[in-house]
Amino acid sequence: MEFITKTIGQVFEEQAARYPDDAFLIYSDRNLRFTFRAFDERVNRLAKGFLAIGIKKGDHVGLWATNVPDWLTVFFATAKIGAVLVTVNTAYKTHELEYLIGQSDITTLCLIDGCRDSNYVSMVNELIPELKTSQRGKLVSARFPRLKNVVFIGPEKHRGMFNTQEILLLGAQESDDSLNAIKNSLDCHDVINMQYTSGTTGFPKGVMLTHHNILNNGLTIGENQKFSHADRLCLCVPLFHCFGLVLGVMAAITHGVSIVAVEQFDPLLVLASVQKERCTALYGVPTMFIAELNHPMFKMFGMSSLRTGIMAGSPCPIEVMRRVTEEMNMREITIVYGLTETSPGMTQSKTDDPLEDRVSTVGRAFPGMDVKVLHPETGEECPVGVDGEMCCRGYNVMKGYYKMAEATAQIIDRNGYLHSGDLGAKDEKGNFRITGRIKDMIIRGGENIYPREIEEFLRGIPAIRDVQVVGIPSARYGEEVGAFIILKDGESLTAEEVTEFCVGRISRYKIPSHVFLVGEFPMTASGKIQKYKLRESVPLNGS
Repeated sequence: MEFITKTIGQVFEEQAARYPDDAFLIYSDRNLRFTFRAFDERVNRLAKGFLAIGIKKGDHVGLWATNVPDWLTVFFATAKIGAVLVTVNTAYKTHELEYLIGQSDITTLCLIDGCRDSNYVSMVNELIPELKTSQRGKLVSARFPRLKNVVFIGPEKHRGMFNTQEILLLGAQESDDSLNAIKNSLDCHDVINMQYTSGTTGFPKGVMLTHHNILNNGLTIGENQKFSHADRLCLCVPLFHCFGLVLGVMAAITHGVSIVAVEQFDPLLVLASVQKERCTALYGVPTMFIAELNHPMFKMFGMSSLRTGIMAGSPCPIEVMRRVTEEMNMREITIVYGLTETSPGMTQSKTDDPLEDRVSTVGRAFPGMDVKVLHPETGEECPVGVDGEMCCRGYNVMKGYYKMAEATAQIIDRNGYLHSGDLGAKDEKGNFRITGRIKDMIIRGGENIYPREIEEFLRGIPAIRDVQVVGIPSARYGEEVGAFIILKDGESLTAEEVTEFCVGRISRYKIPSHVFLVGEFPMTASGKIQKYKLRESVPLNGS
């Protein structure tokens, strides 16, 4: 594969010159449409406005927002001036935000009014009381001495904050000279994006990613879906996460694809957007596809335009993949596997792979990457079919964790391999299978149990809509198998019926000792299920 050696701004400007009057960004629910040229012009105005308020090359700019239209404007504007966009999880509360602003050395924070039950403006004012008496751009914060600007994304005015309209007006008054000078000074290996890991263990870590990292990852992801300018991608996964930004936006801009955006996931809005805009590709984590397939109005919408897409973010249930292929017409759907630290993709199935491979594996290694399954203790490569740790070396590996050299050294070994913490195996075709997290593995009386194996088996019970398996503390065995089950509407199920289904079909030590019926699973804002919270929800006696 020939790598892109340009910056994100250069790639987008080339597409704007190639397809000036074609749609780049569409919000179907409000009939908001930007052509490539119009969007690039808006980006340039915002970029010049950022320069006018003192943002410099290398500065860190935080973005705390759902998939609002100007999320991407801010992203491309910071890329063009060489600032580092720090994406903020939309589910963060005050304590998490305080940590991120301080740890990431943000100089400017951009935010919307809020999300669900969170009022972002109130939280920011609580953390930065000086805003109420500060002149815009002259902030002096005792808690965050590096923070100089707060920008509200929208037309509303808030004390001490710029709004986007004001930044755009400032940009319109600036000449192009300073912007062009900075664009010409950028290098494709500059850090352009910092994404914070979810932090299920320890403090979240800022993953430093470059133009080169994410552009080339997006290029391969688009190639593996056979993207072209004729495609329209319905993007309903969060942009603050690599799934939305790289698998989505970077794959789109490298192939001239139109993006049909959804501000916040809603299965009905996704189905309506696909039908109205004749989308050819759709992304989602498994729980999103399950919500779409099970929506009572699902059959009212036409899915005939769909061709491909990606299911990723967490292990993809085989039965859900089959239903998406058949009922949503996504016969060329693919799976991508990776993690934020690998920009994020390292393996992907292809549209023309046999269906069995696409529903049961995560495909083969990306071109230009060395993906290996290594023994967690010896570091030796595991033979075909033997579980070990998924590891990767190549252009996609992050520059490191921001200000965390020790944590970086723990995940990237002396040979340059990044250790994922995931268990996997390689088959004779070169496809990889992910069998679980090393830390999720259940050890019952010395027997290793992989939760995904049990989850796939239990999904064979007709009443079960979804299931997650975790280790439950046990005085006798160390751990025992616990199954958290969401039932289909109108169905019932007992622990005895689960046991009856298992007996004689799987080894006795794998049969769940504890069954919990739940209404939903705890999830991150990016749709990943938090198994540790399921484990923590169980009393210490496991009952």
